[in-house]
Amino acid sequence: MPSPFPGMDPYLEQEPVWHDFHERFLPVAAAQLSAQVLPRYIVLIDEHVHVNDPGSGVDQLIGRPDPTVGRGSRAGSRAAGAVELLDAPSHVLIPDLEEERESFLAVCDRVSRQVVAVIELLSPSNKLPGENRRRYLAKRADLMSTSAHLVEIDLLRGGRPMPAENRPSCRYSVLVSRAGERPSAGFWPIGPRDSLPVVPVPLRDNEPAARLDLRAVLDRVYDEAGYRYFLYEHPPDPPLDAEDAAWAEGLAALSGLES
Repeated sequence: MPSPFPGMDPYLEQEPVWHDFHERFLPVAAAQLSAQVLPRYIVLIDEHVHVNDPGSGVDQLIGRPDPTVGRGSRAGSRAAGAVELLDAPSHVLIPDLEEERESFLAVCDRVSRQVVAVIELLSPSNKLPGENRRRYLAKRADLMSTSAHLVEIDLLRGGRPMPAENRPSCRYSVLVSRAGERPSAGFWPIGPRDSLPVVPVPLRDNEPAARLDLRAVLDRVYDEAGYRYFLYEHPPDPPLDAEDAAWAEGLAALSGLES
């Protein structure tokens, strides 16, 4: 059963739900794109990994852990014939480092593995003041200096939108930045009652763009996650204004779930 909302379902923005929606959204979007771009391109789910040292306040982007690195044994066994070491004069505790992961999609050339396009679904931390926003903006600026296209999807009403000159007033949006057209970028403003659009995912200059149907992705995630069974037990967060709240409550009732 699809979401009863014509576009973005504002109940999905609740903090306990959003992370689940974000992580489910990307694989469904990847499958939709793969069906169009294979075998010339592959669509990978990748992630930015940030490690923060609590003692120094230093935050560092380290990329993605290398799964090929052997983990070895946790036991302190020694190889046969090894020289016995002296006892250490003191012992310290190694603190757990704070690690944050942010998933995104990368459309890559199958042969060269060059990134052709990046698809980002914004998270709340990207839109709130602080280190996470600064980090995302720096990553965004780095990408803009490459030949890769950027598709940036904002389905969150809360927080501060990403900077863009002449940005139309809207609650949700999609930005498509084609490498050859920067600093100009396509922009889709979306209201709470608007349908979610089908947006282009640019490939090579001489090739037609792939199509990302946001509504189809949302409906599949909504159905597979079973959101209708628990999503409407709490009001949207952030709150809607009185008129939109009444409208949203009426649509939520169409989920058909009896208490």
